[in-house]
Amino acid sequence: MSAVPQQDLIEQWTSEQARLKEQLVEGDTEEWQRDFKGLERVGGVDLSFIKGDDINACAQLVVLSFPELELLYEDCQMVTLSAPYVAGFLAFRETPCLLEALQHLERTQPSLMPQVVFVDGNGLFHYREFGVACHLGVLCGLPCVGVAKNLLQVQGVIRSEEHLSQISELKKGGDSFPLRASSGRVLGEALRSSDASTKPVYVSVGHRISLDTAMRLTRRCCRYRVPEPIRQADIRSREYLRTHFPSADTCG
Repeated sequence: MSAVPQQDLIEQWTSEQARLKEQLVEGDTEEWQRDFKGLERVGGVDLSFIKGDDINACAQLVVLSFPELELLYEDCQMVTLSAPYVAGFLAFRETPCLLEALQHLERTQPSLMPQVVFVDGNGLFHYREFGVACHLGVLCGLPCVGVAKNLLQVQGVIRSEEHLSQISELKKGGDSFPLRASSGRVLGEALRSSDASTKPVYVSVGHRISLDTAMRLTRRCCRYRVPEPIRQADIRSREYLRTHFPSADTCG
């Protein structure tokens, strides 16, 4: 873990986050984003841990075909996380190994590079509107979408009776409602991603994509509740840990 005192580290990370945020692009930048014609490869990244061990993790990258969502590429590496966990700064802990996985693919098999990456976590829906999906997107230069399984209670969005009522009104796959900050700015959407799942996922812009396109693409990539690129990354990273550490419980 870092030997820098935590307050100094937070100040350092806050400054770095602000610097990277200046490079963030919130709108669509690619031709395929209009109607998904020309989109052929979608990526997903995730980290899984052995319960009780918050330092060693399995970093997983998958690339799936689109629209078939069949596996084209996977990379799985055990990594040691050197940065501590600090709420609001998850990207400094997890992004380096995910970025390395993408850079390794670009060096070795560039024809399989994803055209968009789904990140298990938040993008704009974040304390300072720069979550892990934004951070990774700016560093790798690819369009990124943040999809979180749990609600981050931030900027006035809380798990209130109103929020739970809005969830209950999501009657079918594709129904959604905006995640509106106290300022009035929409930071993401809660999406019922399939008819079979009543629990929403929380979708937000990562980089070089609009919220509307992120929502449409997330819906197209869902066979179940979680978009298939993230779901496959999670399944495969957990399976790696179960195979190599058979007596351990996993979490991600």
